[in-house]
Amino acid sequence: GGHTMLIECAGVGRYLLLGETRDDAAGEAFDKSAKLLGLPYPGGPHLARLAETGRPSRYVFPRPMLDRPGLEFSFSGLKTAVLHAVRALPDASHQDRADIAIALQDAVVDTLVAKSLRAVAQTGLDTLVVSGGVSANRCLRARLESAAAKQGVRVYYPRLEFCTDNAAMIAVAGHARLVAGERDPAGIRARAHWPLDSLNPPGNL
Repeated sequence: GGHTMLIECAGVGRYLLLGETRDDAAGEAFDKSAKLLGLPYPGGPHLARLAETGRPSRYVFPRPMLDRPGLEFSFSGLKTAVLHAVRALPDASHQDRADIAIALQDAVVDTLVAKSLRAVAQTGLDTLVVSGGVSANRCLRARLESAAAKQGVRVYYPRLEFCTDNAAMIAVAGHARLVAGERDPAGIRARAHWPLDSLNPPGNL
C-alpha cells in the first residue's frame, strides 16, 4: 500500500519502474483529504460519494507535474490545497465539502489518466492494467476508459473486491511463480523495503 507507480511488465518477475510518486500516493491524497473534510476512514470511497453532489466549477486544484515531461507524480500539494479550502470555510456546509471533494477527485483523476496514457504512448504498448484501492473509483474508471479508447488502448481492472488489500492477490502472484517452475525454501527472509523492480524472474534466482 501507499504506492502510485507506473510499471512496464514484460512477464512474471520482469518489471521496469517507469515512474512513481515523489511524496504522497494518490490513495493517501484521497484519505488525508477525506480526513480534513471530516469523513471516516478509509476516506477514498466516502470522498467519492461526497463528490457526487459537488459542483465542479467552484474550485480548481492543480494537476501536479502535468506541465513537465516524465512519469513522476506528486500529490502532497493537493492535500495542502484542500487544507487551505477547508480552513477558509470554518462553518462549511455539506455542499461546501462536496465542492471541495469533487475538485480534489478531478485533480487526482486527471493526473492519473494523463500520466498513465503518457506511459502507454512512451512504451508503445496497447494494454493498461490499473490496480490498487484507487482503481475502484468510478470517476477514474470512466475517464480512463474514455481517454484510452481514443488512443486504442485496452484497460483492465481487478473486480472491486480485489482492488483493496486482500490475500488473493498474493496467492495469484505466488501461483504464477509456482507455475513458472520456481520453488523457494521454507525459510523466511524479512525485508523492510523490497522494491518491485528488484525481483528476479523465475529461474534467475
